[in-house]
Amino acid sequence: MTEQEYINEQIKLSAQIQLDNTVILPQVHSVVGVDLAYWKEEDGQEYAVCCIVVIDYYTKAVLESVSHADIINVPYIPGCLAFREIPLFLQAYQKVTVLPDVLFFDGNGYLHPRHTGLATHAGILIQKPTVGIAKSYHRIAGADFVMPANVERAYTDIEINGECYGRVLRTHVNVKPVFLSVGNAVDIETAMQMTNHMITKESHVPVPTRLADLMTHEKRKVMIQKELIEEKAESAPR
Repeated sequence: MTEQEYINEQIKLSAQIQLDNTVILPQVHSVVGVDLAYWKEEDGQEYAVCCIVVIDYYTKAVLESVSHADIINVPYIPGCLAFREIPLFLQAYQKVTVLPDVLFFDGNGYLHPRHTGLATHAGILIQKPTVGIAKSYHRIAGADFVMPANVERAYTDIEINGECYGRVLRTHVNVKPVFLSVGNAVDIETAMQMTNHMITKESHVPVPTRLADLMTHEKRKVMIQKELIEEKAESAPR
């Protein structure tokens, strides 16, 4: 597909976004964190691993963790990153046995030029409430954000043409804020309430995405070491 074809797909997808909240907080029990990590082999082939960690919303105990690694064939196109990551996410998600109530993605959702970041794209496909948590902001339509006060839980909204695309949330004092956006089937207030609930002293991002991030580093390291061992075995004299 060409870049324009990917963009056209996103425009079609954006018509399916559900912005009304469907999350009833007292009924939330399990929450998922999703993250991906990339690497390249010596032959230049690009790979990625998607890790999913399911936690208990109240105790924050890990209920399940799964992963899926594969070759990446979709080129990197700014604004179309989800097309590279959705196939791996769907493969990993099929392995989940503890079905979650809400999924948190290390990345964007509605905070995207066409409102179709990974969290939104995935939420529409699996028909689940999703939230995007990004650690950095990529400017949309030249719009900057206002840094929230250096106070825990302070926030400012990123508004473009009068519409709220996302929220800049300070989860800890003297720590960089995170960029929160709805994915699908949840509103920004509920997404922020859940995010604040899952912040700990050890991390300025929610527990599930932090655990998924740590898992991607471990899995990537294992996969790289495995490839090196296999290469040495193939090159060894017989």
